[in-house]
Amino acid sequence: MTKLVRVIDTKRCMGCRSCLAACYVENHLTPESPWNVMMENEGGSYPNVNRTFTTMNCMHCEHPACKAACDAIDVKAISKNELGVVLIDYDKCIGCQYCNAACPYGVPQYNNEIATLYEDGKKTPYEQQAYKKRHPTHRKKAKTVEKCTFCWHKLEKAVEKGETHLIGQVPEYTPSCDLVCPVQARVFGDIDDPESEVSKWVGKKKATQIKKEFGTRPQVYYVLEGGDY
Repeated sequence: MTKLVRVIDTKRCMGCRSCLAACYVENHLTPESPWNVMMENEGGSYPNVNRTFTTMNCMHCEHPACKAACDAIDVKAISKNELGVVLIDYDKCIGCQYCNAACPYGVPQYNNEIATLYEDGKKTPYEQQAYKKRHPTHRKKAKTVEKCTFCWHKLEKAVEKGETHLIGQVPEYTPSCDLVCPVQARVFGDIDDPESEVSKWVGKKKATQIKKEFGTRPQVYYVLEGGDY
């Protein structure tokens, strides 16, 4: 059984936002609907102050509140697949935003309109690509909700090739945000594999889930400076 998780070390993170940029490029995001955001927190007392950075993306919860809210109104646009990845079907989404209201992390982003991205006055290669040829997670629509997919378009290839054991170990099967971190503050992989980096980080670094009181059991863990969220 494979259970994919991400671990983010806030002690290492320097707030460069490379992960945010990678997400924008990889998933063709518009500024109004970010899938990955960064929170900054300042602590200490002058002149001994410090700043910590915490990136927030979808937690891909084991018990996703967003899915429960969507199912409750019988829209059922949100699913959780065999690898634990929570996805939104844009064709089913009605833009009610109940998922956003239910999510303890404020993850789902309502996309009011699809902004056009231009490169020197010309359409980007992505915009030139036929809509039906894009991966389903990239077939964005106005008046719908979007969020991080753990770069499912990359993980899906590992499933198709029977190489799920390589997820998080090779670039083509690893979410782009986790690949670009210059200080290696992010790891991604199978927590059920005791030899994986995520398992080691959760054990040795005592990484923890945040907002555990909501009972959603998120699949993103954080190494914190101290204290609980």
